[in-house]
Amino acid sequence: MNRSPSLVVFICLALLAISAFKPVDKNEQMVSYIADPQKQDIRFYWKDDNGHILKSIAALKQHVETHNRKLVFAMNGGMYQTDNSPLGLFIQDGKLLHPLNTRTGTGNFYMMPNGVLYITKDKKAGICRTEDFKNTGNIRFATQSGPMLLIDGQLHPAFKKGSANLHIRNGVGLLPDGRLLFAISKEPINFYDMADYFKKHGCQNALYLDGFVSRAYIPVENWMQTDGDFGVMIGVTTAKQE
Repeated sequence: MNRSPSLVVFICLALLAISAFKPVDKNEQMVSYIADPQKQDIRFYWKDDNGHILKSIAALKQHVETHNRKLVFAMNGGMYQTDNSPLGLFIQDGKLLHPLNTRTGTGNFYMMPNGVLYITKDKKAGICRTEDFKNTGNIRFATQSGPMLLIDGQLHPAFKKGSANLHIRNGVGLLPDGRLLFAISKEPINFYDMADYFKKHGCQNALYLDGFVSRAYIPVENWMQTDGDFGVMIGVTTAKQE
């Protein structure tokens, strides 16, 4: 059947109008990066070689480049105090630089249970509740934050569906195959929807890293934020090509 050019144009415009009102898939709210601790160089950073706190992803990028490394992923890695020191546990290269925080208080960090993200010396990643964390001497990197987003496959009991508590947020989940799923929201998101994102991707445990201040550097997703004013950061690097 022949259609007039004006009818074809009308149909196209109508389809565009309908698509403009299509609900956004929640997964499209997030930018993610999957890191494999068995195959990739994942490290937690805080200070440079001179003892100065790095603070920004730009400074981290410059720091790793001085060690002939290329930054392929970075994200702020846990809550910090006003002087940019870790609010909770921080282990770097097997050294305890800040102890586990088991105090009570107000704010997201103290929304119990909070938790720990760690990588062992034999390159295995884990996420657990603070109360379950044990430093057996086999921990190479660890950072503490809170709250836990997922606990044994269940959303944190304090989260409410439809909550108006919206912020840019970032977090990390442990996938069934042992890889880490890092994610940051493109737009403000509540805790419930963020935790649900990790659950839908098969994570049993996931940890909130921070909100509002969150930044991520993910070149493969064309997401390259290099500013920031952080404490601990998490980075993945490769050998720099000459």
